[in-house]
Amino acid sequence: MPNSARSLIGPLLQTILPSMMKRRAELKYWRERHSAENQFLSNTHYEPLYTSAFELDRSVYSGKRILDVGCGPRGSLEWADVAAQRVGLDPLVPDYRRLGIDRHKMEYCAAPSHKIPFPNVHFDIVTCLNALDHVDDFEGTVAEIKRVTKPGGLFLLSVELDHPPTPAEPITITRDQLRAFSPEFEPVHEELFGTPEDHNLHAAILSKLPYVPNQPGIYVGKMRRTS
Repeated sequence: MPNSARSLIGPLLQTILPSMMKRRAELKYWRERHSAENQFLSNTHYEPLYTSAFELDRSVYSGKRILDVGCGPRGSLEWADVAAQRVGLDPLVPDYRRLGIDRHKMEYCAAPSHKIPFPNVHFDIVTCLNALDHVDDFEGTVAEIKRVTKPGGLFLLSVELDHPPTPAEPITITRDQLRAFSPEFEPVHEELFGTPEDHNLHAAILSKLPYVPNQPGIYVGKMRRTS
């Protein structure tokens, strides 16, 4: 192969291969869960993860437009039937249709988090639960979340910090990196919890598992769009 071709193909493969591996790992996980749960992915556990975990109640979502970034196929916003609009954003939506998402009443949007196909300041509440370390473009994702959130709107984030990268979670996020949401977002409430051995982050948040200093942990933050 000519050197000129290698110089073009090399960087291209470095970009494409990690994304392909991540997609494969994520789909493998969800297909295994779908099989283990008798072809029906439950979603009854989600409401407290979007409400009490952030010191909110259900009424906050009434009449609001909601976007869940990296929603997965369970139906993360099925509980939020008081909302004016509830959209789950995930690039794997076409694959999720084989896992039963067409039964859900929430909307699904097949797009990456760094290219959200909605107008500026469209959403009152944007959420991203256990998904920010899955994205292909961290900086682009932060910029898009800022763009689509209304002034005065909320951004709700839960994410594991300081964990080693995996095929499905290729980004290691630190507390310092979360400063990228400033100054457009101002923290209203923040907590740190421990990462459990079984890696069930949602359960750790709801049980308020104590954080162990100098170990990977779970950040839970409620931020308000200030400008």
